[in-house]
Amino acid sequence: MDMQEQLRRIQEEASAQLEGIRDKAGLDALRLKMLGKKGELTMLLRSMGQLPAEERPKAGQMINAVRERLTAHMDELDAKIKQLEQEKKLEREAIDVTEPRAHTPIGCPHPISLVQDQLCDVFTGMGFDVVEGPEVEFDLFNFELLNLPKNHPARDAQDTFYIDENIVLRTHTSPVQARTMRSRKPPIRIVCPGRVYRADEVDATHSPVFHQMEGLVIDKDVTMADLKGTLDAFAQNLYGEDVTTRFRPSFFPFTEPSAEVDLTCVNCHGKGCRVCKGTGWIEVLGAGMVNPKVLDMCGIDSKTYSGFAFGVGLERIAMLRYGITDMRLFYEGDVRFLSQFRED
Repeated sequence: MDMQEQLRRIQEEASAQLEGIRDKAGLDALRLKMLGKKGELTMLLRSMGQLPAEERPKAGQMINAVRERLTAHMDELDAKIKQLEQEKKLEREAIDVTEPRAHTPIGCPHPISLVQDQLCDVFTGMGFDVVEGPEVEFDLFNFELLNLPKNHPARDAQDTFYIDENIVLRTHTSPVQARTMRSRKPPIRIVCPGRVYRADEVDATHSPVFHQMEGLVIDKDVTMADLKGTLDAFAQNLYGEDVTTRFRPSFFPFTEPSAEVDLTCVNCHGKGCRVCKGTGWIEVLGAGMVNPKVLDMCGIDSKTYSGFAFGVGLERIAMLRYGITDMRLFYEGDVRFLSQFRED
């Protein structure tokens, strides 16, 4: 069979097969059969060496012409197949935008987070910076720099979880205050929110893991009057203009003098009720003037500077704010409980 007849046969065979191809796999198989390294046209092109020299140019032109026609037809069919596959894919993945869909639950902030964010807003509005620190803390910052040396009896009230002799899970956020006093020069005005740990038994008012926010102000001529004014502003921002504070003498190693701070009962507004046990007051936080020993140990001259500090439990604030009687509810992850605090 001469070359011209072979080319005619190859083209007719390829054209007939192209008519029946409906997918890319079939097209690729035909392309390989005709145009691949061992394809019929390729093998025919390699056989040109057997022809007389004067016939080779014409034979090459004929083979290339057939190759170009087949390549064009195959490319055209390839484009059609791709378009059909795309249309089928779009049909399979079509979305009916009018179809009712199942409601996707939307989360909400935890009540502790809500209270923490509100307190941060209150205190930053008064010029405080928000500072955070590590929850796994050195004994030096958690106790010693706060006038609680090793074996001090006051440590018993803050029994904690020890990693080793000198590393603990912090019992309060006060170590953030100590770190700040050692790294900044006065004036200092900060609040320190965060999670703390104590070896307490779990009940309606205690948990081994809870949250605090502590505040610290260090400057020249700071007095108890500044402390009371700050806490009055805090209480009124949180609970209303008719709420005020009352100080009762207390003891904390890191403040001197120290005070337990009561707020006007937010339930009865001072009239006396079950919540405040008829007194009209609710104990909320501890506060006092920073002990001069603490200032000196942290590198601040106690003869030049003075300051005050306070600490409040966020769970306590949230319980008063939302009328919650059992703090274990905060940690159980019950969606029915948490969804009550959605603010949308």
